[in-house]
Amino acid sequence: MKKLMLYFFGLVVLLSQSSCGYNDMVTLDEQVSGQWGQVQNAYQRRADLIPNLVNTVKGAANFEKSTLEAVINARAKASSINISADDLTPENIAKYQEAQSELSGSLSRLMATVEAYPDLKSNQNFLELQAQLEGTENRISVERNKFNQTVQQYNTYIRSFPRNIYAGWFDFEKKGYFEAEAGAQKAPTVQF
Repeated sequence: MKKLMLYFFGLVVLLSQSSCGYNDMVTLDEQVSGQWGQVQNAYQRRADLIPNLVNTVKGAANFEKSTLEAVINARAKASSINISADDLTPENIAKYQEAQSELSGSLSRLMATVEAYPDLKSNQNFLELQAQLEGTENRISVERNKFNQTVQQYNTYIRSFPRNIYAGWFDFEKKGYFEAEAGAQKAPTVQF
């Protein structure tokens, strides 16, 4: 009986010292979802620019077909992977990031190949699209950074005592981060 009273007293003290924070957890979870939407929006902008870029390149030069096809296929693959804000596990974010990285690689190869076509490099439509694409890549970086900050705030909140108990009761789970690609910490070698 003493043990039961001790547990009851402990529960009362715990509940009186801190609110469960449910509403704050909901707010933070919604912020993560909203920021995830912003990340997807930035990636969608890039995906929307790619067909215009490809068509400009096709129209301005007798371009390497395999490079253009690689960009088109990578865009299709990247666009086909959709992750709900409710399912932001590290594994799902890694899959999403892998598809987006493949698209980034294809675009990099396309831009490198363009160097061999001086007429294309001076084409105003191409230059504008290239500038928009660069701006979009910057937006993606900013949105991913904001997403990681929002996830960090959420994860810290739900993992702090005593909220970690309530988070478990209400199924608030830790969210995944965007992480650097493998080998990103190594500086590229530049040779002249």
